[in-house]
Amino acid sequence: MKAPGGAVAKRLVLETLGWLLVLAGIAALVLPGPGLLGIFAGLALLSQQYEWAERRLEPVKARALQAAEESVETWVRVVLSATLSVLLVAAGVLWIWGPAAPGWWPLADRWWLVGGWGTGITQVASGLFAMAMIVWSYRRYRT
Repeated sequence: MKAPGGAVAKRLVLETLGWLLVLAGIAALVLPGPGLLGIFAGLALLSQQYEWAERRLEPVKARALQAAEESVETWVRVVLSATLSVLLVAAGVLWIWGPAAPGWWPLADRWWLVGGWGTGITQVASGLFAMAMIVWSYRRYRT
């Protein structure tokens, strides 16, 4: 028989992760990244504990799949999305590398590439995830 503490710990971890995914998804609606997918994943975890999350899960899933389909409707969208994903990875690599501020930089050097390698890793991960989502959407809706 499992100890009740294990169930409480599992619930705490799942709930924390669910809320983090929802918040990250909301942020990704305006920042680079798959916002609806993050919200959906967070709601999927929260729906195990909350009825309100379960009620909202299906509409968010439907909208996320619709957005994925729309993202590969035309070649222009596919190419633009892929290009932006590659640029995001390149920016992340630049942040990780962390070269000195160039001479044309008008602000103090401390404002050049703010966030350092942590920001770079996040950008690279976001760009790679975006590329994976483009490939997934293309394979699902265009082939």
